[in-house]
Amino acid sequence: MAAYRADDDYDYLFKVVLIGDSGVGKSNLLSRFTKNEFSLESKSTIGVEFATRSIRVDDKVVKAQIWDTAGQERYRAITSAYYRGAVGALLVYDVTRRVTFENVERWLKELRAHTDSNTVIMLVGNKADLRHLRAVSSEDATTFAERENTFFMETSALESLNVDNAFTEVLTQIYRVVSRKALEGSDDHSALPKGQTINVGGKDDVSAVKNSGCCSA
Repeated sequence: MAAYRADDDYDYLFKVVLIGDSGVGKSNLLSRFTKNEFSLESKSTIGVEFATRSIRVDDKVVKAQIWDTAGQERYRAITSAYYRGAVGALLVYDVTRRVTFENVERWLKELRAHTDSNTVIMLVGNKADLRHLRAVSSEDATTFAERENTFFMETSALESLNVDNAFTEVLTQIYRVVSRKALEGSDDHSALPKGQTINVGGKDDVSAVKNSGCCSA
């Protein structure tokens, strides 16, 4: 098999969206994951930006196309196009601003209204480095995530804490969903309850998909 070299040489391309209120650090999470950069001067995102990064999951190359948009209400008109085709989402709030956590429920409702029920959702509490300013406990967020069947992780784009882990977990879980669908030979999008946390079996499932050659790009 040819060595993995070119940026466009991948087995899967997954669209992931970043959502949440303005100022919670979505753009810095994106730049930290895709370029390992952080800017204290970052300005509000106007419209939509996206960046890509490829990772390996099992023996496949998974390319993430991650979309980032402003959280301000005045940009809401782009909603349906923004969500179209998304198979994963990072729903971000700022652990130092309680209101951004309170708004998570509204963002989640909007996300689920515009995406497939199999969409993998990670609740992300960003700015975890600002421990002395914390306004949202990890217990509160864990309770919410369990109730809504989403994943949950606290991150710090500044300290590069859990940023790779959050994106990698989302991409790995998407890959598991896709692999299982291919294994079942099913396009039934209603196979999972809305928002269900997804755990697809062991390596046997994945290797069966791999060996059948049914889902090569």
